[in-house]
Amino acid sequence: MADRVERLTNLLALLLETRVGLSLTDIANSLAGQYPDAEKSRRTAFERDKAALRQIGVPIETEVHSGDALAGQTRYRIDRDRYELGDLGLEPDEMRALQVAVATVRTDSGSGRDAILKLGGALSSDERPAVSAVLPDRPELPVVRSAVASRSPITFDYRGVERTVDPWGVLLRGGFWYLVGHDHLRGEKRTFRIDRVDADIDVGEPGSFERPADFDPRTAFPADPKQIGHSSDDAVEATVRIDAVRAGASERELGSERVVARHDDGSVDLLVPATNLEAFRSWVLGLVDHAVVLGPPAVRDHVIGWLRAVTEPTGARR
Repeated sequence: MADRVERLTNLLALLLETRVGLSLTDIANSLAGQYPDAEKSRRTAFERDKAALRQIGVPIETEVHSGDALAGQTRYRIDRDRYELGDLGLEPDEMRALQVAVATVRTDSGSGRDAILKLGGALSSDERPAVSAVLPDRPELPVVRSAVASRSPITFDYRGVERTVDPWGVLLRGGFWYLVGHDHLRGEKRTFRIDRVDADIDVGEPGSFERPADFDPRTAFPADPKQIGHSSDDAVEATVRIDAVRAGASERELGSERVVARHDDGSVDLLVPATNLEAFRSWVLGLVDHAVVLGPPAVRDHVIGWLRAVTEPTGARR
């Protein structure tokens, strides 16, 4: 049996090339050996592949035959006019500027290369500009971007909780991609780090929401990354004692209003946002042995448990 990525690629190419719809039997025969022989298993595998292609925006069309010997049979094809990028109507100088912009960004995937070719650019080594930016590539991005464009709600698991979000925009900050949108669970705007989205993303009906007219992704990012996915209304705060060596810097970072106690040895107790436990833990570990989490117990236990899990020998864990 072929690798699924290979099968998806071949299925996409087959449906792009056909001028008439193909039945599942036609598809299986054309992609010999790539789908199971058993009818039920073949149908299950094909439906999963079809859903995967549709999730990344491939417009697979279906038509049901009627009035002939094939009446009732479902056939599949891709409308190339809907799938392929149309003429952007750019002037020559605009096209060249876009080519240069794409060529100077590395995406760690073939996306940049394909974009240059579609825009009429060159890839020879003597014409390729030096890379001036590197954009991380995530498999979730095509699905999320498509949902933003089609105004389709998306559902996914985030930190063990199912979220349904109206995606308003995607932005890059600090080397990570973030989704900004209306979170149905909390009933307000939230920000989610895309590489921390768990499991598959389910896409809802297009046109299900309207993005606020005043939404600006440039100002939508939370000032404190420890609050990503949350807001001050449901915030958890931890009390952390910072020793004299790092007390001043930590106070400047979080603000003097978060100091709850000052000690004779120069240390301070600070209230630190801890709703996003992963971000909080990362912040604390960055202070090495200059910080101690005092409470609340659940946050302190989380940090201690994580440290024990990564420092104890494998045989000592139970």
